[in-house]
Amino acid sequence: MHPDPQANAADAQRSRQRRSALINHILAYMATAVVLVPVNFLLTPETVWFYIPLVAWMAPLALHVAYAMGMFDNKQP
Repeated sequence: MHPDPQANAADAQRSRQRRSALINHILAYMATAVVLVPVNFLLTPETVWFYIPLVAWMAPLALHVAYAMGMFDNKQP
């Protein structure tokens, strides 16, 4: 039995969209880190707090990575 070429094309398109969204999410995370570190040390150099929002953001980012990898897809073999 041969797989459906249209289904494969749709899966490939969905995979590209997920990967693109993940890259945007990672870029937003990195840009935020680049902004938070100097802001922290310019405004409150005596208190290091920049890591708190970055660590908190890791859980949604990890879930997004899992989603982009297709770990939540419900495909039965």
